[in-house]
Amino acid sequence: MFCVHKIRISKDVSIIFQKATQLRVVFILGVELDYPEWVFTTGSIFIFIMRKYTVIAPVSLSIALLMTGCNESKISQCQRLVKVVNQGTSLIDNNKGTQVTTSLQLSKDLQNVTKSIQELRLADPKLQEFQSSFAKVFDNLSQAIAKAANALGTTKTAEASTAGRVKIQKARTDIDSALTAAAKSAGKESDTFGNQLNKYCSQSQ
Repeated sequence: MFCVHKIRISKDVSIIFQKATQLRVVFILGVELDYPEWVFTTGSIFIFIMRKYTVIAPVSLSIALLMTGCNESKISQCQRLVKVVNQGTSLIDNNKGTQVTTSLQLSKDLQNVTKSIQELRLADPKLQEFQSSFAKVFDNLSQAIAKAANALGTTKTAEASTAGRVKIQKARTDIDSALTAAAKSAGKESDTFGNQLNKYCSQSQ
């Protein structure tokens, strides 16, 4: 992941070239900053460099500092992943005991969580593995919920007879059992990955 920081300074400064690869900017107030020489854009100013000699030239300098290689810390990436994962687990916790007939919205919400996890831009290879694992957990659970809700919806067209009612009741029981099993499996996997993620993120970089 790359980020760009721009620092623009316009002051009367003294430029001291000590090495070919380093430029030191000394402010009149005594603040000193060291930057790689290549990041500076000096515009139309006159800078004199005479081989190994040190040359000082007072100028009015406008500096644009571009840093394109600054990597986001592991802790920051962990926080972003954990935040989205927690959104998914909260959805599941808040909908425990919900009837299958009202679970289609939960399925859609979990799909949104899955998408949010997949869209995270994580540079850390290990966190990318966790990202993929959690995305699969929520995606599988979302599909199981949607399948159960849709299947139960089709039972509404069953015949209004004793045999039809028995069929409907059996379908509901089978669907609820399958959904419960899917939820338990997802919960177990989520807990396992969560513990592994917490352990990894707590390690020093």
